[in-house]
Amino acid sequence: MTPTSGDPATTVLPGSVLVIGACGQLGLELVAALRQRYAPHCVVAADVRPPKNPELLADGPFELLDVLDRTRLDKLIRQYRPKQIYHLAALLSATAEKNPLFGWQLNMDGLLIVLEAAVAHGVAQVYWPSSIAVFGPDTPREHTPQVTIMNPNTVYGISKLAGEQWCEWYHRKHGLDVRSLRYPGLIGYKSLPGGGTTDYAVDIYHKAVAGSTYECFLEENTYLPMMYMPDALKATLDLMHAPAEQIKVRTSYNLGAMSFSPAEITASIQQHLPGFEVTYKPDGRQQIANSWPASIDDSKARQDWGWQPDFDLDKMTADMLEHLS
Repeated sequence: MTPTSGDPATTVLPGSVLVIGACGQLGLELVAALRQRYAPHCVVAADVRPPKNPELLADGPFELLDVLDRTRLDKLIRQYRPKQIYHLAALLSATAEKNPLFGWQLNMDGLLIVLEAAVAHGVAQVYWPSSIAVFGPDTPREHTPQVTIMNPNTVYGISKLAGEQWCEWYHRKHGLDVRSLRYPGLIGYKSLPGGGTTDYAVDIYHKAVAGSTYECFLEENTYLPMMYMPDALKATLDLMHAPAEQIKVRTSYNLGAMSFSPAEITASIQQHLPGFEVTYKPDGRQQIANSWPASIDDSKARQDWGWQPDFDLDKMTADMLEHLS
């Protein structure tokens, strides 16, 4: 793989990279970050349908792929011979509750198909995202530890917890270098909400910039762990490029950056837009939020591979509003 000329941040990696679920909130930005780090033509974006804005992925290859289609996945792996697969395709928490059987099928069977294909074709590394949804109502809510009670009560969380165990099993039984992070709520300006319980923290910025009142589906003092997209990308790439001997957790690492409530993000926005107003109308997503952590202990990630976030709430708000404006 040839590094992008003149960019000191680029890294040479032998072989190509396949990103499955490339049109999602995380996928679009991860593809861009990987194409900046490596030669763009060596990062293959794949999704079940084309991006709504084709220009976002136009600087490198794009392939149609339903991750449940093993034959198609095998064909793409033989064609591009990736050394890394980032498997991001999933049905998120609120959406999966409305379609539980398909949520389980996509989230669970999709992962197993990717893991089996990686072993069969000798793919060196697989990245798969987990989530704070693996925790449940009996989990300690404050500074939730790396190892603790985990009894998720959503289809999304159940599939993520099972997926973590499968990742560890494939590493132990097949030597597959699978790596994973338990993402908190992710906030970015390049894509719209995708059906998650933490998505209010994306939508609220769009409404603020548009001059609209925002109706929040969570109670104003509901604290949840959150992360700005640049930090999520940094964590993902740092994890995937850390030496294997530093990766001590083969289920999934706790990952934290900040925790805030709808009232606090509103106050942060009002520092820039004093007339912005929020009303509250909690719905079924409130019950999901109540079962998740309020803050995360990510000391294991900091200790093993040096994780450190760059953004707090006010720094993120300033950056979000600048880009959306």
